[in-house]
Amino acid sequence: QVQLVESGGGLVQAGGSLRLSCAASGRTFNSYAMGWFRQAPGKEREFVATISRSGGSTYHVNSVKGRFTISRDNAKSMVYLQMNSLKPEDTAVYYCAARSSTYWTAIYNRAPEYEYWGQGTQVTVSS
Repeated sequence: QVQLVESGGGLVQAGGSLRLSCAASGRTFNSYAMGWFRQAPGKEREFVATISRSGGSTYHVNSVKGRFTISRDNAKSMVYLQMNSLKPEDTAVYYCAARSSTYWTAIYNRAPEYEYWGQGTQVTVSS
């Protein structure tokens, strides 16, 4: 099992930046592919970005491509989401998720594929 704790959310003006962090417990962090999802009020949870076990494969949803970057540090059991050029429509609770994977380079972009979730961190972008 793995436990996930997000941090780094907050209130920022449009055009600003935030870096979200997700700390994972356990000694087998590199057994898990990781993802970031978000949920805005009244909307369904949506995929944002995913990264493979190795960190060599990533995928970002079109709406954040060129603005957000997912990364991981397996030695520190951390995954990050660097968010630049933030827009009011990025306002949401952001969740970190993990799923065990046999494949070193596989990535996953659907919420049901993930086994473990953090509690979320609020990101609010003012216009």
